[in-house]
Amino acid sequence: MSETGVSMAEPGVLRLAGVLDYRSGPALRKDGQALIAACREPRLVLDCSAVVKSSSVGLSLLLGFMRDAQASGKACEVRGMPDDMQEIAGVYDLDEVLVG
Repeated sequence: MSETGVSMAEPGVLRLAGVLDYRSGPALRKDGQALIAACREPRLVLDCSAVVKSSSVGLSLLLGFMRDAQASGKACEVRGMPDDMQEIAGVYDLDEVLVG
């Protein structure tokens, strides 16, 4: 299983990895918020391609990171969302917001 975490994989690309659930969510939220605040790029990509498994906590993280990006004047997009995250997004009618 891959390491759970959030990192700035390259300028403007925030990469989420591993298992996104109630155990990992609070630390990921805090770390991602700090990374977004420090990012100087005008666009932010939330890359979920390394997410192994996600509960609704993963969607909450994405929405929070999108709000953080918007508050700092950055355009934001999500890419590489795994099937389980897309299914949960559909249940909550968030698929258009997150997948665009």
